[in-house]
Amino acid sequence: MRKAAILAALAAAGLAEVASAQGRAPGQPPAFQIFFDWGKPEVTRDAAPILDAAVTAFLQDPRAKLQLSGHSDRSGAAGGNRRSALKRAEAVRDYLAARGVPREAMVLASFGEERPLVATEDGVREVHNRRVEIRFGDNGSPR
Repeated sequence: MRKAAILAALAAAGLAEVASAQGRAPGQPPAFQIFFDWGKPEVTRDAAPILDAAVTAFLQDPRAKLQLSGHSDRSGAAGGNRRSALKRAEAVRDYLAARGVPREAMVLASFGEERPLVATEDGVREVHNRRVEIRFGDNGSPR
């Protein structure tokens, strides 16, 4: 049920391909993923339709729990990157909350530079690593 709701929300937003490329186990609902400009925790105009689709999917199953996982590239110190990643997750939380997702339905995590999508050397700026992933789960256990 949840996977169908998420895919329907993505399709309605013209974003069906967003979820299809996510590395996930069979049967696991797709993750929503947005990227950030270097040094900025603000949600971009390009990210807004993806987050709006996540809101739509949540509203179809408001018992869901969401894990917002912030990530960074390796262009700064590890501690600073973890803080930057958390600020990105907080920005996504604030965006979703402003559109009707209860704050208590969201769990934040910050992985800093620990889980890159694109492997790089230390000090390299990589937009694909500056991201927040949103995963849906049941009863407090995001998948």
